Amino acid sequence: MFRKYIATPLLVGTLAASMVVNPATASIISTQQALSADMRASTEADIRASLARDDVRQAMQQLGVDPADADTRIASLSDAELLRMQGELDRLPAGGGALAVIGVVFVVLLILELVGVTNIFNRI
Repeated sequence: MFRKYIATPLLVGTLAASMVVNPATASIISTQQALSADMRASTEADIRASLARDDVRQAMQQLGVDPADADTRIASLSDAELLRMQGELDRLPAGGGALAVIGVVFVVLLILELVGVTNIFNRI
């Protein structure tokens, strides 16, 4: 009775399960493959952060580029294109221009004058 109701169905179920399940395969990935996946994700995040700024979005809209469309296009870029785009974004000026530099220099000189390190404004 044990054999009829428990052992036979258990044996048939075990054999059926072993035929259906494929064995798991594993392989070693290279360090370059692991780094390229991480690098791609961080590069995409950097580019998306640069394009998410309000001034950049306004400039894109003025040029007729939809910001949502730009986000979808970033995902379709190859690794080389992403790196080239990130390099170009890094070389662009951060904004402000010469007027901002003059303002910063003036503030630094004013602080140095107030602290007593320099004596620039007394000569004027």
